[in-house]
Amino acid sequence: MGWLSPRVQWSALALVLVGYWLVFVLYPLTGADFDWTRAGTSSTWSHNATGFAAHWNKNTNAAWDFDTWWLNLFPREHLFEGHRGGYSTLSFIPTLGTMILGLIAGGWLRREGAASDKTGRFLMAGTICLAAGFLLDVSGICPSVKRIWTPPWTLFSGGWCFLILASLHWLMDQKHRTEWAFPLLVIGAHSIFAYCSEWLFMGFLRDNLDTHFGAALRWLFGEPHADLMLGAGVIAIIWFMLLWLYRKRLFIRI
Repeated sequence: MGWLSPRVQWSALALVLVGYWLVFVLYPLTGADFDWTRAGTSSTWSHNATGFAAHWNKNTNAAWDFDTWWLNLFPREHLFEGHRGGYSTLSFIPTLGTMILGLIAGGWLRREGAASDKTGRFLMAGTICLAAGFLLDVSGICPSVKRIWTPPWTLFSGGWCFLILASLHWLMDQKHRTEWAFPLLVIGAHSIFAYCSEWLFMGFLRDNLDTHFGAALRWLFGEPHADLMLGAGVIAIIWFMLLWLYRKRLFIRI
């Protein structure tokens, strides 16, 4: 996909998002005899959408139905009836749309031309994607749901990424203000390790920080802010791990 023309990339993005939307739309809504215990919710759950948007309700949608078939094909200790957070395997499809937006942005960066023109492209794309995602949501065509990565969420989150990229491109490539970016450089140079750290270390680090410092942080900051400080502490530890790798010139690449 990265070697294809922008027209093909935009067409693939449209195909992915519209196709994923249709899968949910064509899946029948729950009937009066539906067993809500399978979904882990109830018919009166306050977060259930009504009308057309009900096609995307938690654990009663097409992606959930796929998982209750697919994941139970494998040996399991217990029957899979749905993820308690509403996540699904098929969300990898619209995240391909997010990746295509990234490919398009990368292609614009590599093109010849003035830096100001590239910043303008990012601003325009970000504004259009944000507006499209917002309008699809508020119009009722499709809700914006992160956990199943609905098409409006793909566009909305992608729009913010374009706007952030525009801001960084303007600051660093046009104004040449790069001295502040070293912490981000350390993370970017070890992006694979940083991503895997969430699964490998973050739970362990947070539990240990909570054991040794949790009570003091709750006394100082209160319950919600103590969690924020614990999270900040975990991120700081992982960043110093990345810094050590950076200074040793050790890089993990695929």
